[in-house]
Amino acid sequence: MALDPHDLPDDVLAFLADYHLATLTTFRPDGSPHVVAVGFTFDPAAGLARVITFAPSKKARNVAASPGARAAVCQVDGGRYLTLEGPATVTDDPERVAVAVAAYAERYRQPKERDDRVVIEIQVDRVLGRA
Repeated sequence: MALDPHDLPDDVLAFLADYHLATLTTFRPDGSPHVVAVGFTFDPAAGLARVITFAPSKKARNVAASPGARAAVCQVDGGRYLTLEGPATVTDDPERVAVAVAAYAERYRQPKERDDRVVIEIQVDRVLGRA
């Protein structure tokens, strides 16, 4: 079921705040999908899904190679699932990375320090699923 990403119901927002892992799908330069398990956060006010990672990771390199290309995170728990998708960018901007790390720490745990930390940001324009 398609949901309005700008007006998500409370049960959907609660599901997105619960501790769950997800998959992130980006695309390799040859167009084939690259799917990995990730932790992510969703900021409904900004409409952003965020995945923290390190600059040399394949997922970060895929996004950096095609800024604005679409990406998706999909969270599953039994019969409940949500896919958030939209154009993605990767940044090492310290303020944006700090926001992403703080949100990740709140949802999961404090990540280890890394000098090469980046954040993949997906500007969510489509939400599919049921929570």
